[in-house]
Amino acid sequence: MGPFLETLIGGLMAGMLYSLIALGFVLIFKASGVFNFAQGAMVLFAALAMARFSEWIPQWTGIESKLVVNVLAFGVAMLIMIALAWCIERLVLGKLVNQEGITLLMATLGITYFIDGFGQTIFGSDIYKIDVGMPKDPLFLFESVFEGGILVGQEDLIATVVAAALVGALALFFQYTSTGRALRAVADDHQAAQSIGIPLKRIWVIVWSVAGFVALVAGIIWGSKLGVQFSLSLVALKALPVVILGGLTSVPGAIIGGLLIGVGEKLSEAYIGPMLGGGIEIWFAYVLALVFLLFRPQGLFGEKIIDRV
Repeated sequence: MGPFLETLIGGLMAGMLYSLIALGFVLIFKASGVFNFAQGAMVLFAALAMARFSEWIPQWTGIESKLVVNVLAFGVAMLIMIALAWCIERLVLGKLVNQEGITLLMATLGITYFIDGFGQTIFGSDIYKIDVGMPKDPLFLFESVFEGGILVGQEDLIATVVAAALVGALALFFQYTSTGRALRAVADDHQAAQSIGIPLKRIWVIVWSVAGFVALVAGIIWGSKLGVQFSLSLVALKALPVVILGGLTSVPGAIIGGLLIGVGEKLSEAYIGPMLGGGIEIWFAYVLALVFLLFRPQGLFGEKIIDRV
């Protein structure tokens, strides 16, 4: 039971981080109908900005306090992500309103490659580190119950708490604030929302800015765990099966889908992997997403759309 619980907890913690990235996909799709393939590149770009400015600020200002440097770097990176979100909406997607879905999809793919190249031009292509002070030492829980206890990484635990708190705060924001209600109205019907005075362009900029903030937090967490490198955008794409499983239009679906995939890939790797030679964790999420696309394409909590001709 001890190893099972250890694997289960590890899967839940990984799943919450997947949910955090998937939330960016869901927010943009709900508000604008755009499936944002650039979310992974945004995570990478945000992590690069945080890593590089945490290096540059002490050199420019002489500040030695790690806390102050990280706060300043976070603030600068957040401003950069808001500016990036504004540029994406105003210069690209805002010009493509009411276009075919494939046009918007190709636009976000183009944005992905542009952000990757732009980030490499500005910040460099080396592997950088983000040090926000999260402890690396493991914890042993329930030692009196299970022999040897249950091994849990402190860094993973803190990252999970931060991700869960952010997901909860965003859920409250969309449920109880006037801006959140406007966002939900736009998600339900663009034309009806515009007819009652909700400015679509401002709402879309807010949504992309929130997605940029989510990308920054996810980039800091993953960058602290894995280092900031260009493979980070591939890690972020693990959120694609999450939104397929949970549903493209459902915030709770992003949470549940992330937890299910996180737990599923850890348990399958631990208990089925040895029989198949390992490597299940790499493809488990994508195979599960394929199954859902075949039998329930709208996901667990997504809306089933019926077009009448």
